[in-house]
Amino acid sequence: QVQLVESGGGSVQAGGSLRLACLASGYTYTFTGYCMGWFRQAPGKEREGVATIGSDGSTSYADSVKGRFTISKDNVKNTLSLQMNNLKPEDTAMYYCAQASFGSCSQVLNGYNVRYWGKGTLVTISS
Repeated sequence: QVQLVESGGGSVQAGGSLRLACLASGYTYTFTGYCMGWFRQAPGKEREGVATIGSDGSTSYADSVKGRFTISKDNVKNTLSLQMNNLKPEDTAMYYCAQASFGSCSQVLNGYNVRYWGKGTLVTISS
């Protein structure tokens, strides 16, 4: 059974930075062959895609985070990361790690083809 465990959330002031990590375990193989992504859900809002990284290393970002967030992965350590800079109050949300069913990230940012979810880590940005 695949498990995704997020860490790195916390409370920072606007303009600050945080780095989220997601440790994937339970594989008999690495997650190299799968699209991985970060999603978030703010209070009272629907969950939205933040960033994805495909098996080929290609990345995709929501418009709201482009230029501020960077997704990366370490295929040896089975770790997915999200570097978040210049944080804004509207970035406040629970952030979730996800693994897709395929190596392609097609439609994953829109919430499709996600097979596994982590339980989330809370990010709070104060103004």
